[in-house]
Amino acid sequence: MGIRATSSKPLFCYSKLLCISVIYLFTSLFLVLYTSFISPTNCLFRYSPNDPIQTPLFLYNSSYGELKHALPTFRSSCNSPVYFSDYWNALKEMNEFSENSTFLGSRNLRYIQGNADSFGGNFSIKKRFSYFDHRRHDGIEVPCGFFKRFPIIKFDRISMENCKGIVVISAIFNDHDKIRQPKGLGKDTPNSVCFYMFVDDVTLKGLQYHNLISTTSSEENSVGVWRIVKVEKENLYENSAMNGVIPKYLVHRLFPNSKYSIWIDAKIQLVVDPFLLIHSLVVMEDVDMAISRHPFYVHTMEEAMATARWKKWWDVDGLMRQMETYCDNGLQPWSPEKPYPSDVPDSAIILRKHSVVTNLFSCLLFNELEGFNPRDQLPFAYVRDLMDPKLKLNMFDVEVFEQVAVEYRHSHKNDGVSNPKVMPKKTKRANSKFLVNGTSSKCDSYLLKMWGESQD
Repeated sequence: MGIRATSSKPLFCYSKLLCISVIYLFTSLFLVLYTSFISPTNCLFRYSPNDPIQTPLFLYNSSYGELKHALPTFRSSCNSPVYFSDYWNALKEMNEFSENSTFLGSRNLRYIQGNADSFGGNFSIKKRFSYFDHRRHDGIEVPCGFFKRFPIIKFDRISMENCKGIVVISAIFNDHDKIRQPKGLGKDTPNSVCFYMFVDDVTLKGLQYHNLISTTSSEENSVGVWRIVKVEKENLYENSAMNGVIPKYLVHRLFPNSKYSIWIDAKIQLVVDPFLLIHSLVVMEDVDMAISRHPFYVHTMEEAMATARWKKWWDVDGLMRQMETYCDNGLQPWSPEKPYPSDVPDSAIILRKHSVVTNLFSCLLFNELEGFNPRDQLPFAYVRDLMDPKLKLNMFDVEVFEQVAVEYRHSHKNDGVSNPKVMPKKTKRANSKFLVNGTSSKCDSYLLKMWGESQD
């Protein structure tokens, strides 16, 4: 008789649970190795896991809801990964660079002084454009806000002037967002980086209601790492969004002795240390400013159309006038010939070196925001492309943005659009020639180039 053939199984397969566990282990190891070494688009961030502070910076009341309504991200990898240096090496290099470098941005740029009916002076289109060529008119005084006093107390103003390294700023008006503590901070960062949150009276009362700050303190208030600065907005603009762009773009005037700044919208939570962000995205790239590209648009006109279509700004006729003004003064659609990958940024995070060029750009852009509306993506390419000297800019991939920050939903609807005290109840319609290839439009050439057509 022959011997019956039998198939032998590995011992671990006699145990179903053990078998599944081993398969899971090898599958996981394969995926880790693949994404780490094989996948060409993996967003590899070299980051020291033991350096960041692990304990929470601040414990919120459950009623405040600090971390509600996070927006999902759909990209697990990116095409241009950022490699962060070791925290301690970056900290040392940044400190040495700041001590050995002379930042003459504010001292070399002279500002127009005086009083006016508005904070920015309300200059005409022609007058604003005359300041773009600063190379030819070096030394000329530039309009840069502060034609009214920025209404904060002296105690806060002195503290802001004493911030001499990196400052991280944000703003919340009309209780529109929640204060979110940054994550991933290195051990020395809370004592080396300034964190300032500008709020109005409505937001301040909300913080007091949730017992996050004292109702009796008349001077310094803090929530975690954020120092709270109250702004009396009655002396500024009726529109809260316009008040928000004052610290967003005039940070070099509010903090005249700071070397670098990071603006973050209040809906954003940083998850990477500010030293590492500035070091990797600004210093190592040898640029004046770093900002994310828009996830969908590359042309300014696309953003203008979306602004009108989704009612991000109520005055559609005003948007038409703004775009025709920019086309008339030389704005061109994006093309590969431009030294930048896009004309439209996502300005929720802005990293800046306070140099002459960066400060000039910030002043010129702020003037456009006061002249038209606070939608800062619309004048971005116009100012960037037409100003002289030119801005050295790092427009990083949106995937990088999603790796260094978490975005949350706003707490309320946009006050800049819906507040009936400062806006009409209904969106104003533009006439039929808005952004259409009509004979009277000053943007015909722009649109033809954007659509890839040529004029006869």
